[in-house]
Parts: sequence; C-alpha cells; structure tokens
Amino acid sequence: MRYYPPSLLNLIKHISRLPGIGEKTAERLALHILRSPGSEARALAESIVRMRESIRFCERCFSLSDGKICAICADTGRDQTLVCVVEQPADMVAIEKSGGYNGVYHVLTGVLSPIDGVGPGDIRIGELVARVKHGDVRDVVLATGTSVEG
Repeated sequence: MRYYPPSLLNLIKHISRLPGIGEKTAERLALHILRSPGSEARALAESIVRMRESIRFCERCFSLSDGKICAICADTGRDQTLVCVVEQPADMVAIEKSGGYNGVYHVLTGVLSPIDGVGPGDIRIGELVARVKHGDVRDVVLATGTSVEG
C-alpha cells in the first residue's frame, strides 16, 4: 500500500483496528471519506470526539449515558422493580430491540473469569447487591451469557 500517501495510510490503519473491519474494508471506508465533502468528514470526526467526551456510565445501571442517569433509568413508565442483569451495554440494546421488556437494567460491565484475573470486585456485582438491598427491586432477571463466565 505504499502507493497511498502517509496520511491516508494512517487513516486506513486506524479504521482497520475497529472490530470486524479488515484492511480492504478500511481502505474502502477511508477512500469514501476522502471523496466525501469536507463538511461530512469534519462532522464524522467531530461526532467521534464529542461521543468520547460525553459518554459515561449511568450512575444507577452502568449502561452508557450522556448524563448522570440513562434514558431507561429515568423513564418513569418503566417497571423500576424489575431489574435485568446483563454483561455489557450491547446486551441491553439487544433486549431493548426485542420490545418485550419494560423493566430496567443492571450492566455488569464484564464477566467473572478467574483464569483471566477478573473477580467480583472487577465487575458491578457489589453495586447490584446494594441496589437490590436498598432499592425497591422485586425481581432480578439474569440475562448473562451461557458460557462458564456468564
């Protein structure tokens, strides 16, 4: 790929680091960005920077949020007594897309994996226990993976 200028090669290298993106796809995406109007390329870059600066974990469920509390936890129409425990924010999104659940969530932000040195203190189990003890939680639904870690 020496036929591309260094700045384009740098972009291809960074895009190819994204999950599921190989070098050929990264090259196509980089060339698309190059052909796009400058305003679109700037808007893409700015949206990435803004997202990185504003996203944080919800203080209640540990899902992704732009504020202290995520939209699901703040929704008074949801059943706050029903908590679905998931491993990652993406798992919560998958359940939300099904449209069949109206409770709230608790995101562990990982799984137990003693072989990898991940114990209960490394994921949000303590916060879940405290939430159940001190909150109005009536039911907890475990929606973790079927692997040993889940």
